[in-house]
Amino acid sequence: MRIVVLDDYQRVARQYGPFETLGAEVVVLHEHVGDQDELAGALRGAAVVVAMRERTAFPAELFGKLPDLRLLVTTGMANAAIDLAAAAAHGVAVCGTQASGSAKSSNTAELTWALILAVRRHVVAEDRALRDGRWQTTVGTDLAGSTLGVLGLGRLGTQVARIGQAFDMRVVAWSRNLTAERAAAAGVASVSKEELFAISDVVTIHLRLSDRTAGLVGPAELAAMKPTSVLVNTSRGPIVDQGALVAALTARTIAGAGLDVYDEEPLPMGHPLRGAPNTVLLPHLGYVTEAGLRSMYEQAVEDIAAWRDGRPVRLLT
Repeated sequence: MRIVVLDDYQRVARQYGPFETLGAEVVVLHEHVGDQDELAGALRGAAVVVAMRERTAFPAELFGKLPDLRLLVTTGMANAAIDLAAAAAHGVAVCGTQASGSAKSSNTAELTWALILAVRRHVVAEDRALRDGRWQTTVGTDLAGSTLGVLGLGRLGTQVARIGQAFDMRVVAWSRNLTAERAAAAGVASVSKEELFAISDVVTIHLRLSDRTAGLVGPAELAAMKPTSVLVNTSRGPIVDQGALVAALTARTIAGAGLDVYDEEPLPMGHPLRGAPNTVLLPHLGYVTEAGLRSMYEQAVEDIAAWRDGRPVRLLT
């Protein structure tokens, strides 16, 4: 059995996942393969593929180029980049992994606050300035007494809100299905989307990407933000209109942005966001922690072993 593990950027798949116990040929690809024909060539002969989150897309046409594929394992229990109907049509089982133990921690919520603090206190700019021989070149902005706007008050949004409250921030939230009772239980004020963008000093996004949320933060929402406010996105890139965001940052109609996710990942060289002012850009690190990756790769091996033995677990199709 040939197994191909995709997008192991950090070169930890073999360290965290006991692939050697499977008694199979295991090939680990460390570089992203974006071209579909090149990807199909790299996966030729593989009965099993392990995909890391949504780093590589599996549309219907790709399944047609992989006649040997029988099992696709994705880390996480949902992957919008996989066409599940096409997988089923081609006889490919799709299994996921669940967060367990310390992997259930608030890794993405923690990174959200790393970005908020880095943008509000100009951490990256001051680090660069100090290394260049300069001293105290910016003035930061206090969080205490300011307003945190949370788009999406699910598990992650609630964790982020709780930390905002610890910073003595006023926290408001909006999502299409958020009720006043649910918000009150979290100690948060439920407001309209328009009000959230108008009054928040920090807007942070914690929504799933779907047809309803794609482009949710567009020119009108960015225009409603105060010129002193910042936007943070650790959810999914397409929720924000990136062209509108670049325009707002360039015109300085908002004070800055902290981003961990993008429309296209890895973010291409020459992308306008790379040159946008007052930004802190990270390469989708929200879930990339030792505990998180260990849990994902260990369960990926469990998925493969269970499928091989005719007792598949954590099936998504």
